[in-house]
Amino acid sequence: MLIGDVARFSGVSARMLRHYDSLGLVRPTGRTVSGYREYSPDDIRRIFHVEGLRSLGLSLRQIGQALDGPGFSPSVLVGDLIRRTEARLNREQELLERLRTVDAADPGGWHDVLRIVELLHGLRSHSAARRQQAVLAPAEDVPVPAELLAEAILTESDPNVAGALRWALARAGGDGVASVALGMGSEDVEVRRRAVLALAELPGDEATMILTDALGDADATVRRHAALSLGARGVARAVPALVDTVVKGPNDVEAAELLGALAQDAKWADLIMSALVDELAAHTADSAVRVRLTQAFAEMPGTIALDILRQLAHDDDRVVGLVASALIGRLHEEPDQEN
Repeated sequence: MLIGDVARFSGVSARMLRHYDSLGLVRPTGRTVSGYREYSPDDIRRIFHVEGLRSLGLSLRQIGQALDGPGFSPSVLVGDLIRRTEARLNREQELLERLRTVDAADPGGWHDVLRIVELLHGLRSHSAARRQQAVLAPAEDVPVPAELLAEAILTESDPNVAGALRWALARAGGDGVASVALGMGSEDVEVRRRAVLALAELPGDEATMILTDALGDADATVRRHAALSLGARGVARAVPALVDTVVKGPNDVEAAELLGALAQDAKWADLIMSALVDELAAHTADSAVRVRLTQAFAEMPGTIALDILRQLAHDDDRVVGLVASALIGRLHEEPDQEN
Protein backbone atom coordinates (compact mmCIF):
# COMPACT_ATOMS: atom_id res chain seq x y z
CA MET A 1 0.00 0.00 0.00
CA LEU A 2 1.43 3.37 -1.04
CA ILE A 3 1.89 6.24 1.41
CA GLY A 4 -1.17 8.18 0.21
CA ASP A 5 -3.40 5.15 0.64
CA VAL A 6 -1.90 4.46 4.07
CA ALA A 7 -2.56 8.06 5.12
CA ARG A 8 -6.21 7.81 4.11
CA PHE A 9 -6.62 4.40 5.75
CA SER A 10 -4.85 5.19 9.04
CA GLY A 11 -5.69 8.88 9.45
CA VAL A 12 -1.99 9.65 9.86
CA SER A 13 -0.81 12.34 7.47
CA ALA A 14 1.72 11.50 4.76
CA ARG A 15 4.01 14.13 6.30
CA MET A 16 3.92 12.36 9.68
CA LEU A 17 4.52 8.98 8.00
CA ARG A 18 7.63 10.40 6.35
CA HIS A 19 8.71 11.72 9.78
CA TYR A 20 8.22 8.24 11.28
CA ASP A 21 10.36 6.84 8.48
CA SER A 22 13.15 9.36 9.05
CA LEU A 23 13.21 8.46 12.77
CA GLY A 24 13.27 4.76 12.02
CA LEU A 25 10.02 4.37 13.93
CA VAL A 26 7.93 2.96 11.04
CA ARG A 27 9.94 2.17 7.95
CA PRO A 28 8.06 0.82 4.94
CA THR A 29 9.09 -2.68 4.04
CA GLY A 30 9.56 -1.95 0.37
CA ARG A 31 9.76 0.53 -2.45
CA THR A 32 8.12 0.53 -5.82
CA VAL A 33 10.20 0.56 -9.01
CA SER A 34 9.58 4.28 -9.05
CA GLY A 35 11.00 4.66 -5.50
CA TYR A 36 7.72 5.27 -3.68
CA ARG A 37 7.29 3.92 -0.16
CA GLU A 38 5.27 0.74 0.00
CA TYR A 39 3.80 -0.40 3.31
CA SER A 40 3.06 -4.01 4.22
CA PRO A 41 0.21 -5.11 6.55
CA ASP A 42 2.78 -5.42 9.37
CA ASP A 43 3.95 -1.85 8.70
CA ILE A 44 0.38 -0.59 8.92
CA ARG A 45 -0.15 -2.55 12.10
CA ARG A 46 2.94 -0.87 13.59
CA ILE A 47 1.55 2.54 12.59
CA PHE A 48 -1.58 1.80 14.64
CA HIS A 49 0.61 0.66 17.55
CA VAL A 50 2.53 3.95 17.38
CA GLU A 51 -0.68 5.98 17.33
CA GLY A 52 -2.11 3.98 20.22
CA LEU A 53 0.92 4.67 22.39
CA ARG A 54 0.91 8.34 21.38
CA SER A 55 -2.64 8.56 22.71
CA LEU A 56 -1.25 7.64 26.14
CA GLY A 57 1.10 10.59 26.02
CA LEU A 58 4.32 8.77 25.15
CA SER A 59 6.96 10.62 23.19
CA LEU A 60 8.14 9.19 19.86
CA ARG A 61 11.42 8.22 21.51
CA GLN A 62 9.58 6.35 24.25
CA ILE A 63 7.38 4.67 21.67
CA GLY A 64 10.46 3.41 19.81
CA GLN A 65 11.85 2.04 23.08
CA ALA A 66 8.55 0.39 23.94
CA LEU A 67 8.16 -1.30 20.54
CA ASP A 68 11.78 -2.32 19.97
CA GLY A 69 13.20 -2.81 23.46
CA PRO A 70 12.65 -6.40 24.60
CA GLY A 71 13.42 -5.58 28.22
CA PHE A 72 11.33 -2.42 28.36
CA SER A 73 8.92 -2.35 31.34
CA PRO A 74 5.43 -0.99 30.57
CA SER A 75 4.60 -0.57 34.25
CA VAL A 76 7.53 1.80 34.86
CA LEU A 77 6.67 3.95 31.87
CA VAL A 78 2.92 3.99 32.58
CA GLY A 79 3.59 4.88 36.22
CA ASP A 80 5.76 7.79 35.13
CA LEU A 81 3.05 8.93 32.71
CA ILE A 82 0.46 8.82 35.50
CA ARG A 83 2.61 11.02 37.74
CA ARG A 84 3.30 13.52 34.96
CA THR A 85 -0.37 13.63 34.00
CA GLU A 86 -1.44 14.17 37.61
CA ALA A 87 1.05 17.01 37.93
CA ARG A 88 -0.26 18.60 34.74
CA LEU A 89 -3.86 18.26 35.90
CA ASN A 90 -2.97 19.85 39.23
CA ARG A 91 -1.38 22.79 37.41
CA GLU A 92 -4.43 23.13 35.20
CA GLN A 93 -6.75 22.94 38.21
CA GLU A 94 -4.76 25.69 39.90
CA LEU A 95 -5.02 27.76 36.75
CA LEU A 96 -8.78 27.16 36.60
CA GLU A 97 -9.19 28.24 40.23
CA ARG A 98 -7.04 31.30 39.60
CA LEU A 99 -9.16 32.28 36.62
CA ARG A 100 -12.37 31.78 38.59
CA THR A 101 -10.98 33.94 41.39
CA VAL A 102 -10.14 36.74 38.98
CA ASP A 103 -13.57 36.42 37.37
CA ALA A 104 -15.31 36.57 40.77
CA ALA A 105 -13.59 39.90 41.46
CA ASP A 106 -15.33 41.34 38.39
CA PRO A 107 -12.23 43.28 37.31
CA GLY A 108 -12.81 46.51 35.48
CA GLY A 109 -9.50 46.38 33.63
CA TRP A 110 -6.15 44.65 33.41
CA HIS A 111 -4.87 46.70 36.32
CA ASP A 112 -7.50 45.03 38.52
CA VAL A 113 -6.59 41.61 37.14
CA LEU A 114 -2.91 42.17 37.93
CA ARG A 115 -3.79 43.22 41.50
CA ILE A 116 -5.71 39.98 42.09
CA VAL A 117 -2.91 37.90 40.55
CA GLU A 118 -0.40 39.69 42.79
CA LEU A 119 -2.52 38.84 45.83
CA LEU A 120 -2.78 35.20 44.75
CA HIS A 121 0.99 34.93 44.45
CA GLY A 122 1.45 36.62 47.81
CA LEU A 123 -0.95 34.28 49.61
CA ARG A 124 0.89 31.26 48.18
CA SER A 125 4.27 32.46 49.40
CA HIS A 126 6.27 30.25 51.78
CA SER A 127 7.04 33.37 53.83
CA ALA A 128 4.46 34.22 56.51
CA ALA A 129 5.60 37.85 56.41
CA ARG A 130 5.03 37.96 52.66
CA ARG A 131 1.55 36.45 53.03
CA GLN A 132 0.63 38.96 55.72
CA GLN A 133 1.95 41.82 53.60
CA ALA A 134 -0.14 40.65 50.66
CA VAL A 135 -3.31 40.80 52.80
CA LEU A 136 -2.60 44.14 54.42
CA ALA A 137 -1.28 45.92 51.30
CA PRO A 138 -3.45 48.78 50.01
CA ALA A 139 -6.28 47.32 47.97
CA GLU A 140 -6.23 50.17 45.40
CA ASP A 141 -10.03 50.01 45.24
CA VAL A 142 -9.89 46.47 43.84
CA PRO A 143 -12.34 44.21 45.73
CA VAL A 144 -10.78 41.00 46.97
CA PRO A 145 -13.07 37.99 46.45
CA ALA A 146 -14.36 36.73 49.78
CA GLU A 147 -13.98 33.15 48.51
CA LEU A 148 -10.24 33.72 48.13
CA LEU A 149 -9.89 35.08 51.66
CA ALA A 150 -12.01 32.25 53.08
CA GLU A 151 -9.91 29.60 51.34
CA ALA A 152 -6.74 31.20 52.69
CA ILE A 153 -8.17 31.39 56.22
CA LEU A 154 -8.99 27.69 56.31
CA THR A 155 -5.43 26.72 55.35
CA GLU A 156 -3.40 29.40 57.15
CA SER A 157 -1.43 28.12 60.16
CA ASP A 158 0.44 31.30 61.09
CA PRO A 159 -1.62 33.19 63.72
CA ASN A 160 -0.55 36.65 62.54
CA VAL A 161 -1.41 35.96 58.92
CA ALA A 162 -4.68 34.32 59.99
CA GLY A 163 -5.58 37.42 61.98
CA ALA A 164 -4.91 39.64 58.99
CA LEU A 165 -7.04 37.42 56.77
CA ARG A 166 -9.94 37.49 59.24
CA TRP A 167 -9.67 41.29 59.39
CA ALA A 168 -9.80 41.50 55.60
CA LEU A 169 -12.74 39.12 55.42
CA ALA A 170 -14.66 41.04 58.07
CA ARG A 171 -14.19 44.20 56.00
CA ALA A 172 -15.89 42.40 53.12
CA GLY A 173 -19.08 42.18 55.21
CA GLY A 174 -21.02 38.93 55.25
CA ASP A 175 -19.99 37.80 51.78
CA GLY A 176 -17.56 35.20 53.06
CA VAL A 177 -19.84 33.39 55.52
CA ALA A 178 -20.84 30.57 53.19
CA SER A 179 -17.25 29.94 52.10
CA VAL A 180 -15.90 29.89 55.65
CA ALA A 181 -18.79 27.71 56.80
CA LEU A 182 -17.52 24.93 54.54
CA GLY A 183 -14.64 24.56 56.98
CA MET A 184 -17.03 23.69 59.81
CA GLY A 185 -17.76 20.40 58.07
CA SER A 186 -14.10 19.39 57.86
CA GLU A 187 -12.84 16.30 59.65
CA ASP A 188 -9.65 18.24 60.42
CA VAL A 189 -10.16 19.92 63.79
CA GLU A 190 -7.60 22.63 62.95
CA VAL A 191 -9.67 23.67 59.93
CA ARG A 192 -12.81 23.86 62.09
CA ARG A 193 -10.96 26.00 64.65
CA ARG A 194 -9.84 28.41 61.93
CA ALA A 195 -13.36 28.54 60.54
CA VAL A 196 -15.04 29.28 63.88
CA LEU A 197 -12.59 32.10 64.62
CA ALA A 198 -13.40 33.67 61.26
CA LEU A 199 -17.15 33.25 61.71
CA ALA A 200 -16.89 34.86 65.14
CA GLU A 201 -15.81 38.09 63.44
CA LEU A 202 -18.46 38.05 60.72
CA PRO A 203 -21.81 39.81 61.23
CA GLY A 204 -25.28 38.65 60.35
CA ASP A 205 -27.85 36.00 61.12
CA GLU A 206 -26.22 33.40 58.89
CA ALA A 207 -22.97 33.50 60.85
CA THR A 208 -24.94 33.39 64.13
CA MET A 209 -26.83 30.30 62.99
CA ILE A 210 -23.65 28.47 62.02
CA LEU A 211 -21.98 29.42 65.31
CA THR A 212 -25.02 28.10 67.19
CA ASP A 213 -24.61 24.76 65.42
CA ALA A 214 -20.93 24.82 66.40
CA LEU A 215 -21.94 24.61 70.08
CA GLY A 216 -22.40 20.91 69.42
CA ASP A 217 -18.94 20.40 67.89
CA ALA A 218 -16.86 17.53 69.22
CA ASP A 219 -13.93 19.86 69.90
CA ALA A 220 -13.97 21.93 73.10
CA THR A 221 -11.98 24.76 71.51
CA VAL A 222 -14.49 25.12 68.69
CA ARG A 223 -17.35 25.12 71.20
CA ARG A 224 -15.62 27.72 73.35
CA HIS A 225 -14.98 30.18 70.53
CA ALA A 226 -18.54 29.73 69.25
CA ALA A 227 -19.94 30.39 72.72
CA LEU A 228 -17.86 33.53 73.24
CA SER A 229 -19.01 34.97 69.95
CA LEU A 230 -22.64 34.05 70.56
CA GLY A 231 -22.53 35.48 74.06
CA ALA A 232 -21.30 38.77 72.65
CA ARG A 233 -24.26 38.67 70.25
CA GLY A 234 -26.67 38.17 73.14
CA VAL A 235 -27.57 34.58 72.23
CA ALA A 236 -28.70 32.79 75.41
CA ARG A 237 -28.12 29.32 73.95
CA ALA A 238 -24.44 29.94 74.61
CA VAL A 239 -24.97 29.99 78.40
CA PRO A 240 -24.06 26.31 79.11
CA ALA A 241 -20.90 26.55 77.03
CA LEU A 242 -19.97 29.86 78.66
CA VAL A 243 -20.40 28.35 82.12
CA ASP A 244 -18.24 25.44 81.00
CA THR A 245 -15.62 27.94 79.85
CA VAL A 246 -15.65 29.60 83.27
CA VAL A 247 -15.05 26.20 84.86
CA LYS A 248 -12.36 24.96 82.50
CA GLY A 249 -10.82 28.08 80.96
CA PRO A 250 -9.16 29.61 79.12
CA ASN A 251 -11.13 32.78 78.36
CA ASP A 252 -12.89 32.33 81.71
CA VAL A 253 -12.80 36.06 82.49
CA GLU A 254 -14.36 36.92 79.13
CA ALA A 255 -16.97 34.19 79.56
CA ALA A 256 -17.87 35.49 83.04
CA GLU A 257 -18.32 39.02 81.70
CA LEU A 258 -20.59 37.74 78.92
CA LEU A 259 -22.67 35.78 81.43
CA GLY A 260 -23.03 38.94 83.47
CA ALA A 261 -24.25 40.82 80.42
CA LEU A 262 -26.75 38.08 79.55
CA ALA A 263 -27.98 38.04 83.15
CA GLN A 264 -29.14 41.64 82.71
CA ASP A 265 -32.18 40.01 81.17
CA ALA A 266 -34.20 38.71 84.13
CA LYS A 267 -35.48 35.70 82.21
CA TRP A 268 -31.90 34.39 81.89
CA ALA A 269 -30.53 35.52 85.25
CA ASP A 270 -31.99 32.59 87.24
CA LEU A 271 -30.73 30.07 84.66
CA ILE A 272 -27.21 31.48 84.79
CA MET A 273 -27.12 31.68 88.57
CA SER A 274 -28.40 28.11 88.92
CA ALA A 275 -25.78 26.83 86.47
CA LEU A 276 -22.97 28.57 88.35
CA VAL A 277 -24.22 27.30 91.74
CA ASP A 278 -24.42 23.75 90.38
CA GLU A 279 -20.83 23.93 89.15
CA LEU A 280 -19.73 25.30 92.53
CA ALA A 281 -21.31 22.32 94.27
CA ALA A 282 -19.70 19.92 91.80
CA HIS A 283 -16.18 21.26 92.38
CA THR A 284 -15.82 21.33 96.15
CA ALA A 285 -12.16 20.25 96.05
CA ASP A 286 -10.85 22.22 93.09
CA SER A 287 -9.59 25.58 94.32
CA ALA A 288 -8.82 27.04 90.87
CA VAL A 289 -12.31 26.26 89.58
CA ARG A 290 -13.96 27.69 92.69
CA VAL A 291 -11.95 30.91 92.33
CA ARG A 292 -13.05 31.28 88.71
CA LEU A 293 -16.67 30.67 89.68
CA THR A 294 -16.39 33.20 92.50
CA GLN A 295 -15.17 35.78 90.02
CA ALA A 296 -18.06 34.92 87.70
CA PHE A 297 -20.57 35.53 90.51
CA ALA A 298 -19.07 38.99 90.93
CA GLU A 299 -19.96 39.77 87.27
CA MET A 300 -23.68 39.22 87.91
CA PRO A 301 -25.76 42.39 87.76
CA GLY A 302 -26.97 44.22 90.86
CA THR A 303 -26.80 42.20 94.05
CA ILE A 304 -28.25 38.91 92.81
CA ALA A 305 -25.03 37.08 93.65
CA LEU A 306 -24.25 38.93 96.87
CA ASP A 307 -25.50 36.19 99.22
CA ILE A 308 -23.42 33.57 97.37
CA LEU A 309 -20.33 35.76 97.59
CA ARG A 310 -20.87 36.26 101.32
CA GLN A 311 -21.02 32.51 101.79
CA LEU A 312 -17.87 32.09 99.73
CA ALA A 313 -16.09 34.68 101.88
CA HIS A 314 -16.20 32.01 104.62
CA ASP A 315 -15.27 29.12 102.31
CA ASP A 316 -13.04 26.38 103.71
CA ASP A 317 -10.61 27.21 100.91
CA ARG A 318 -8.70 30.26 102.17
CA VAL A 319 -7.91 31.53 98.65
CA VAL A 320 -11.58 31.38 97.66
CA GLY A 321 -12.54 33.21 100.85
CA LEU A 322 -10.02 36.00 100.24
CA VAL A 323 -11.11 36.44 96.62
CA ALA A 324 -14.79 36.56 97.60
CA SER A 325 -14.12 39.11 100.34
CA ALA A 326 -12.16 41.32 97.94
CA LEU A 327 -14.92 41.11 95.35
CA ILE A 328 -17.58 42.05 97.88
CA GLY A 329 -15.60 45.13 98.76
CA ARG A 330 -15.26 45.98 95.08
CA LEU A 331 -19.01 45.94 94.65
CA HIS A 332 -19.24 49.01 96.92
CA GLU A 333 -22.45 47.77 98.51
CA GLU A 334 -24.56 50.18 100.54
CA PRO A 335 -24.96 49.52 104.31
CA ASP A 336 -28.69 48.91 103.99
CA GLN A 337 -28.05 46.20 101.38
CA GLU A 338 -26.46 44.05 104.10
CA ASN A 339 -29.71 43.94 106.17
